[in-house]
Amino acid sequence: MTRIDAKFAALAEKGQKAFVSYIMGGDPDMATSLEVMKGLPRAGVDIIELGVPFTDPMADGPTIQLAGQRALEGGMTLQKTLDMAAEFRKDDDTTPIVLMGYYNPIYSRGVDKFLADAKAAGVDGLIVVDLPPEEDDELCIPAQKAGLNFIRLATPTTDNKRLPKVLQNTSGFVYYVSVTGVTGASEAQAANVGPEVARIKAATDIPVIVGFGVNTPEKAQAIASVADGTVVGSAIVSKIAAGEPVADVLAFVKTLADGAHRG
Repeated sequence: MTRIDAKFAALAEKGQKAFVSYIMGGDPDMATSLEVMKGLPRAGVDIIELGVPFTDPMADGPTIQLAGQRALEGGMTLQKTLDMAAEFRKDDDTTPIVLMGYYNPIYSRGVDKFLADAKAAGVDGLIVVDLPPEEDDELCIPAQKAGLNFIRLATPTTDNKRLPKVLQNTSGFVYYVSVTGVTGASEAQAANVGPEVARIKAATDIPVIVGFGVNTPEKAQAIASVADGTVVGSAIVSKIAAGEPVADVLAFVKTLADGAHRG
């Protein structure tokens, strides 16, 4: 059982939905980013999604693209992102960490080395959005053999013919993308999301977490109420981009977490 599995089991015992928070590693700099990361569990975050900055993202909207650019300009690398995870683990051995990124940096490092280093750093799961199920032998299967969850994205365009393929080797949770388009582009609507989550849950026992287009406590509550939890990224990254103090960023995160938990 991974930390992700254990977290969902603990939430289920409490009858509570999950709140997942995304931050970009190294934005605006590594020290600030690590300070935010360390404060997330106290702000009510159940799972931390840690972005690995990359030059050519596909799923990320302008807010997260700019965060990645700031991080890269500040010297952030895949290794330093793993260092952040390892530093976080010195004080917290229970909050799951999911790395979210793209395959290029992993491929350049070498899959075996990356998986060994990620496991040693205390990473629990991976979201690699540009590796479809047809490429599972590339990273997904090795990751699961190494004890890491491989989390797949399902979208409004994932029809019933495609869904079994998407779910085939997914573990930890399914990340349902609530809108067509990139992060932060439009708002999620619970009325639209609910039936889609139900469709996915009819095909798997894995928790379904909904992200993209969730930006307020009220929205977090509404979306969590029709899923197993919700993810917020762009709204948090925007606060960091605006240069708000870490305490204020974390206070905002707590309002989102409270909303999701009410769901």
